[in-house]
Amino acid sequence: MTEQKSGQNPGARVAALVGPYSSGKTTLFEDILFAAEAIPRRGTVKDGSTLGDASPEARARNMSTELNIASFDYLDESWTVIDCPGSVELVYDAQCAMMVADIVIVVCDPKPERVVTLSPILQFLDDRSIPHLIYINKLDQEEASVRATFEALQTISSRPLLLREIPIRDGSGQLTGMVDLVSERAWRWEPHKRSEMITLPKELEASEDAARGEMLESLADFDDDLMMELLEDVVPSTDEIYENLVKDLQADLIVPVFFGSAENENGINRLMKALRHEAPDASTTAARLGLPTDGAVAQVFSTAYAGKAGKLSHARVWSGAVNNGDSLNGSRVASLRRHMGSKSDQIQSAAAGEIVSLGRMGEVQTGELLTETGGVVGDWPTPPAPLFSIALQTQHHADEVRLSAALTRLSETDPSLYPGHNSETGELILAGQGAIQLQIALKELEADSGLTLTQTQPEVPFKETITKGMTQKARHKKQSGGHGEFADVEIEIRPLSRGEGFAFDDRIVGGAVPKQYIPAVEKGVREYLQKGPNGHPIVDVAVTLVDGGHHNVDSSDMAFQRAAIKAMSEAMPHCKPIVLEPIHKVSLSVPAEFTPKVQRIVSGRRGQLLGFDAKPGWSGWDEVQALIPLAEMTDIVTELRSVSLGVGTHVSEFDHLQQVSR
Repeated sequence: MTEQKSGQNPGARVAALVGPYSSGKTTLFEDILFAAEAIPRRGTVKDGSTLGDASPEARARNMSTELNIASFDYLDESWTVIDCPGSVELVYDAQCAMMVADIVIVVCDPKPERVVTLSPILQFLDDRSIPHLIYINKLDQEEASVRATFEALQTISSRPLLLREIPIRDGSGQLTGMVDLVSERAWRWEPHKRSEMITLPKELEASEDAARGEMLESLADFDDDLMMELLEDVVPSTDEIYENLVKDLQADLIVPVFFGSAENENGINRLMKALRHEAPDASTTAARLGLPTDGAVAQVFSTAYAGKAGKLSHARVWSGAVNNGDSLNGSRVASLRRHMGSKSDQIQSAAAGEIVSLGRMGEVQTGELLTETGGVVGDWPTPPAPLFSIALQTQHHADEVRLSAALTRLSETDPSLYPGHNSETGELILAGQGAIQLQIALKELEADSGLTLTQTQPEVPFKETITKGMTQKARHKKQSGGHGEFADVEIEIRPLSRGEGFAFDDRIVGGAVPKQYIPAVEKGVREYLQKGPNGHPIVDVAVTLVDGGHHNVDSSDMAFQRAAIKAMSEAMPHCKPIVLEPIHKVSLSVPAEFTPKVQRIVSGRRGQLLGFDAKPGWSGWDEVQALIPLAEMTDIVTELRSVSLGVGTHVSEFDHLQQVSR
């Protein structure tokens, strides 16, 4: 495949902009739209005039809080660019956008020590073989080094990086332009002006030749003909180099690296040229994903609710055409809209490659593959497991129905949010990736439901048990006219090993307690166990009914149940009860340089270190294994991220109960 020539329209293509918070994605997004003449003026993040991040929440937080979608034409070709949130807490939005993109632009700042923040993004892209390139932003900063950043990036990428240009600097070291290593043309940059072609500076000829040689050698690793040419000192043609670049990029064999300054609009045209000539089209991407191509096929990558417009399913059309009124997966497309930031236009039909929103698609969910016949399942990333949670309360019990409906809609718009009731504490829990995500969600909840909600830290489901056994007698007797109530019980209580739960049996002989009343005794015991002397459910206890007495007229199920409760309440305070707390087995993942800090976090939270090892499949990352009390896990992800440049994460699961020790 050769470089796309003008006049060859590949159909609508999609590029996703991803990168860590503050890398400059939104500014680059604005630059691309302005350079493509899709917007009349270039806004800035500083004055809040950008097309992206237009929502009140994004403006207030000065960060992307949702996907920003812009569809436009550039040099007679159709494009959609999706600007993704950079917060690690909103990573699932970015992953969904990357899944439907033909190419991903990874944006980073030029500080080598911070390239580790790209690790989760590059790992996701490499694992799924998604073509991507890197744009090193903010090269106008003092001491910014393309080479140092490039070398640091290579340590976290499983694909070989290909430097596509080298910088031109003035006598003071200020970046003033770049040299394209394929065309060997030099360009002078000026802030907010078109680049000017200049003669390649003589002092850069040796550096350019060496860098170009490195690029060609990397390409030759994937092409035997090119390798032979280099061995025979044959200079490959520009067309041949472009052909290899396109082929290898689209196969995700290489990762081209560009640079510039989005703030000054430098390096934008070169980046857009690479997108236009080298990015794959929808059919190539659909083939990579193994998607069907018969008839209309679309895939939902984001869900939103837009006031009176109702539910909107943002989707990529992979093949065929989707028309207003079509039926996909059994749901009727009520409307079709094409988006430019917060604005949208209604359309009647969407062709292959386009990004559109489908109106009121009923039960359709994010990630769902839509066809005319339905029943087709596509690959889609699983939402990340929750790392942080809050408990929600309404002002009035009757409001819980409205809140439940709002939570259902919320989890549709962001599947990485997990609403639900905690069966042990009875609380309504909203869990997600971090405090910022949950605060954003809480504002959406209140706006959607019209409710005022209170949030608290979730309760820890403590339990209690006993360390000593005993025998206890109890009598329940009540006479108030007519039939009375009478029951005598004698029970033995003994502790069980941790994790054995509850056991009940009887050793009744001679009918001291008639068989029909024995289940009532067990029921009374179980009722008491729900709240022990310390106010927590009791576990790991065995109770045996050994003796008792009854009355032929006054005995009943209720009488024996109450007698059992009385026996338990009198005995349990003397059985040396202790409080148990849940202990979780936790795996904490961080770049290896931060492992000692993670070990200190574990120790500072009453945790027990089990060891650490290299994280499988992640270059330069460790996994620290530990046992940590759930009571200490509430905000551990916040501290973990604070010591690891925001990239640390963990997974945990209940392991055992253990006596509280503080």
